[in-house]
Amino acid sequence: MTHPALSTRFTDLVGVRYPIVQTGMGWVATPQLAAATSAAGGLGILAAATMTYDELATAIRDVRSRTDAPFGVNMRADQPDVANRIELLIREGVRVASFAMAPKQDLITRLHDGGVLVMPSIGAKRHAEKVAAWGVDAVLVQGGEGGGHTGAVPTSLLLPQVVDAVGADVPVVAAGGYFDGRGLVAALAYGATGIAMGTRFLLTSDSPVPQQVKELYLSKSVTDTVVTKQVDGVPHRVLRSELVETLEDASTPRRFAGAARNAMRFGKDAGLSWRDMVREGLAMRKTQELSWSQVMMAGNTPMLLRAAMVDGRVDLGVMASGQVVGVIDDLPSCADLIDRIIAEAEKVLTGLVG
Repeated sequence: MTHPALSTRFTDLVGVRYPIVQTGMGWVATPQLAAATSAAGGLGILAAATMTYDELATAIRDVRSRTDAPFGVNMRADQPDVANRIELLIREGVRVASFAMAPKQDLITRLHDGGVLVMPSIGAKRHAEKVAAWGVDAVLVQGGEGGGHTGAVPTSLLLPQVVDAVGADVPVVAAGGYFDGRGLVAALAYGATGIAMGTRFLLTSDSPVPQQVKELYLSKSVTDTVVTKQVDGVPHRVLRSELVETLEDASTPRRFAGAARNAMRFGKDAGLSWRDMVREGLAMRKTQELSWSQVMMAGNTPMLLRAAMVDGRVDLGVMASGQVVGVIDDLPSCADLIDRIIAEAEKVLTGLVG
């Protein structure tokens, strides 16, 4: 029987066995990984921000064919067809809609009306307060140790701030620096109702990332990541590499030219017209408070990530990673990983009470 402390408001809300979430990493959180996580008792989240509508529909059916456990879908609230995607989630009975940036209140209401829970990711106390007032069901708060787009405040300081800000009404899931049962217990002690992990799930046998890329990750230390603005104009934690150093040293015109080429490639692959891309850029500028230069560079991210995470070209792509990469040294299955975390957490909890 699971320790009672590991049955939280989050597990009750979502209907999962364990308070563990696999984040919606672009190109990494495929149906295979999301289903494996959910089947093991956590909440798997499918990465849909880089998918077309039809690809998303196929991916949801794929997850359904692998498990009947609850799972989530991560989307961008500023995608031109987000309303259609929401209708798809409702029709398919997806349990959780995850967003990197919070959707507008009308979209939250539509998701709630359709029985879908809303859990945006936030990186600042003020953002948590805003989305809590909008009526979201839970928030995922990521500290600066986390991979991908990240802030400057470490989880140990940001998490208690957010827990205090949203109070008892909104379950908080903590991300950034988690990889084991000790971290899960620590997060619960801070007032979180669960943990979310990206890099740790990327480095599992169920992850679709090419083996040689996983081995590169395993060779890194906690100091082998860097936060750069030269991928897409906003702070992005990635593995150090020659390509990242080149991006850091490149002139502004050269960076913009590369970003424009990548945006064209991504638009073609995603089936987006120039009108769609302009509309999406305007929405990103408004909702994410980006400058025009940041909007221009935003096309870099999906293509540079795909080069490494899908094609295995670490020389041509970037690799999002949390600092936790330096304490990971194996590639367990999602089931083995979750079982190990829960067993360790129960051991720690038992030890705390003597």
